[in-house]
Amino acid sequence: MAARVRKAVFPVAGLGTRFLPATKAMPKEMLTVVDRPLIQHVVDEAMEAGIEHFIFITGRNKGVIEDHFDRQFELEQVLAARGKTSELQSLNDDLPGPGSTSFTRQQEPLGLGHAVWCARELVGREPFALLLPDVLVQTQGKGCLAQMLDVYARHGGNIVAVDPVPDDQVKNYGVVSIDEGDGRVFPIDGMVEKPAPGTAPSNLTILGRYILQPEIFDLLSAQEQGAGGEIQITDAMLALLKVQPFYALKYEGRTFDCGSKVGFLTANVAYALARPDIAEAFKAEIKKLI
Repeated sequence: MAARVRKAVFPVAGLGTRFLPATKAMPKEMLTVVDRPLIQHVVDEAMEAGIEHFIFITGRNKGVIEDHFDRQFELEQVLAARGKTSELQSLNDDLPGPGSTSFTRQQEPLGLGHAVWCARELVGREPFALLLPDVLVQTQGKGCLAQMLDVYARHGGNIVAVDPVPDDQVKNYGVVSIDEGDGRVFPIDGMVEKPAPGTAPSNLTILGRYILQPEIFDLLSAQEQGAGGEIQITDAMLALLKVQPFYALKYEGRTFDCGSKVGFLTANVAYALARPDIAEAFKAEIKKLI
């Protein structure tokens, strides 16, 4: 029986240069999609999946993320005094429980693999989830991580969520090579990071959601640089694939790459249209613009 996944890692140390000047003084993870920061949407997904311990890999000028996941007593007192009980309840619902968050510094921008390695002491020797905060997954039912945990309960090993993209976009992502599966879950037999045009083994790209076994830390400890001169998580997963099974899940839902301006703006539209309290008024305003 596979060990339970209790912990999730959120790499939030990036500089967000594609969103300058907005991110000059504010972390990109705190940019809002409708009325919730990007990182809150991703933590919501982890909470819904039953994660108990939330580990944030931060960098300089990221203290506001830690503040966001803390109590703000002055604000709570004002809300209570003004009778804004629903807003107060919403704030409380968003918070992980006391002692369930941890923050550690990456210190140097050496890549996603290095950021994950920085969480090794906090994760320990147990499987963990890895969620990239600039990727949002909108679903109608279970969240993406909850779907992955269902697959993990059946198969164990390591799970990677994948998303098919047009062939001309494959070069921008990590890509998996798969064996025969059941239509949604496939054994992975290879991976490549940002393949050259025409060389990709499939059009199934690695989404930014992973369930990984702790042996990944041993491989990341080698600190070997890969594509872009950074320590790549894909390289460590390829090494782990030689001794442990990996499965790709074609999740049910839609992905928004909020690391790009178009993806971020599209996410705002999609999430606003899914909100019963503002959807109709928002549709009317969109029609005026179009």
